[in-house]
Amino acid sequence: MFEFISQLFAQFHAHVFEGTVLPLLHQAGFGGYAEQAFDATELFLIGAIEVTLLALILGALEKWRPVEPQDEEAKRVDVLYTLLNRLGLLPLMMFFLLMPLVDGLDGWLRMHDIIPAKIEDVFPALHQWPVVSFLFYLVVLDFVAYWLHRGQHRFDWWWALHALHHSQRQMGFWADDRNHLLDDLIVDGVFALVALAIGVPPAQFITILVAGRVVESLSHANLKWHFGRIGERIMVSPRYHRMHHAIGFGHEGRARGCNFAVLFPVWDHLFGTANSMIEYPKTGIRDQLEGRAYGEGFWEQQGLGLVRLIQSLRPGKRMHP
Repeated sequence: MFEFISQLFAQFHAHVFEGTVLPLLHQAGFGGYAEQAFDATELFLIGAIEVTLLALILGALEKWRPVEPQDEEAKRVDVLYTLLNRLGLLPLMMFFLLMPLVDGLDGWLRMHDIIPAKIEDVFPALHQWPVVSFLFYLVVLDFVAYWLHRGQHRFDWWWALHALHHSQRQMGFWADDRNHLLDDLIVDGVFALVALAIGVPPAQFITILVAGRVVESLSHANLKWHFGRIGERIMVSPRYHRMHHAIGFGHEGRARGCNFAVLFPVWDHLFGTANSMIEYPKTGIRDQLEGRAYGEGFWEQQGLGLVRLIQSLRPGKRMHP
């Protein structure tokens, strides 16, 4: 079944590229970039299919069992963020842009008889079992994502950027990609570097990225839904992640937040940041209740994020409650 779907997508990809993209490239005088355009077309189509399915499925689920009524106007900017991220695919672009740098460094090290160890060298079975290999890399990269997320809350300068993500007062699946561009650049750059350093194949990286984003969209949904006592230890649910966005819980206290896990809650339980209360509290940032504005439109939100960043770097200035 999976092979059939892959072949069907490959045919669709080739048809779109040869029938639309390639003629436009030649017409514009950029025929020499055909190989890069072929990859970009694939990434764009994956993102378009992903967004369409999320809108249909999660949109229906949110209407079926919402936590709260939603203002359609309030989430318009989140739709823009989603389209920019999913169709622009910044994490994948970072992966492929950084690949020559990592390959060059790897070649230089080998020329000097320094051979970096990769995970496949430690666990040769990863070459033989693609499913095991996929799950292994998924767990490793989710562990990295957990600590990156904690860093976004721990460091005041990083929180100044990441606060934009928490400023949406009405949770919804579109809100997953509501991030400052500089925050995305940092996270995606580190994520791609780690993936390259441990030897994640490009095809698997794409699959891991898409799988992770689908779960993240679900976890941000305006959906009164949890996975039960056992299930909530296996996969992040809308209830579990809503607590991370909750005023008074999600970004305050000793750990500066709770429920940082992106896919697997086991990290929160291992490192003492889990909050398993079955509640659906109000979301946002405490200082919003005191009148602080985080912006309404895209450019205003991006600009205010930079202002907060500059303020956080001033001596004695503390951005976090």
